[in-house]
Amino acid sequence: MNGLMQAVVIREFGEPEVMRLEEVPIPTPAPGEVLLRVEAVSVNRTLDLAVRAGRYARAVTLPHVLGADPTGTIAALGEGVTSRKVGDRVATSPRIKAATATHGPVMLGVQVWGGYAQYVCLPAANTHLIPEGLDFNQATIVARHAPLAFNLLKEKARIVPGEWVLIMGAAGGLGSAGVQVAKHLGAKVIAAAGADERVEAARALGADFGINYRGSDLAEEINRITGGRGVDVVFENVGDADLFPKAFASLARNGRLVTAGAHAGGQVPLDLNRLYLNYITIIGSTAQTDADVDLSLDVAAKGHLDVLIDKVLPLSEAAEAHRLVAGRSGLGKIVLRPW
Repeated sequence: MNGLMQAVVIREFGEPEVMRLEEVPIPTPAPGEVLLRVEAVSVNRTLDLAVRAGRYARAVTLPHVLGADPTGTIAALGEGVTSRKVGDRVATSPRIKAATATHGPVMLGVQVWGGYAQYVCLPAANTHLIPEGLDFNQATIVARHAPLAFNLLKEKARIVPGEWVLIMGAAGGLGSAGVQVAKHLGAKVIAAAGADERVEAARALGADFGINYRGSDLAEEINRITGGRGVDVVFENVGDADLFPKAFASLARNGRLVTAGAHAGGQVPLDLNRLYLNYITIIGSTAQTDADVDLSLDVAAKGHLDVLIDKVLPLSEAAEAHRLVAGRSGLGKIVLRPW
């Protein structure tokens, strides 16, 4: 496909204003790739804001286009692609298949151009058919967060029905997915967040109990709710130096803490005596499989997994979207629409 498209291009690291809407050539899919007509892409604190500011842990080559989780319609096929056809509605996985950088996986929107554009090329193996019943906005957010939540809670923590699970940051993108995945797996869920409206949002997604950890003592509330037993699993993706010890102290004997985030900094104290005396396991991982993505989309299409959306903005307002996410004022994800 020839011609030009609109894309939000970064030519220097810095504040949101470094993102500029430009006209650039529409890419051509290489063998094994598809050309995706992007319909939606979400704004992510680490994979977008940190990359744009030049604070991401891995090298990013400029000029660059952000966007780790685009969804859309396949517009063209590269040589050899038989698993997809033009017109398919697909979500994407961010880790580029069959590509590895020196210091880790190659990520869509990090080491290669992403979805803040009207079109993007990526391997066909990184695409997942969107079931009927899900729109592009929903599919973008489900595919971004729910697969990791499933992998952490189902595969890493190995939740057993009836266990107690504490979800930290329960109204965030990953936290809200964690609430619903834990319920889907049969757990008793305690949603913890930093404001009453965020706690209520998580309760509306299915959590059995809610705690405002800025307005009450987290460990004391967990003790009260569980009758002094503690929780079996903590889903901890905040990384706050004050909150982490309280969440960790809430774990029962043989408890598991899983984490894939540290938005509050990540440097936290750890009670090693409690760790080994209570046989506690801590697991950090960002792994997810194709099966996790397909399961997430299927569960969402059947009405068992919802998403929180704060705003839907045009691609031209990408800088404003970044400012809103940085300000943490909204409830739910911000989605960009390129068309």
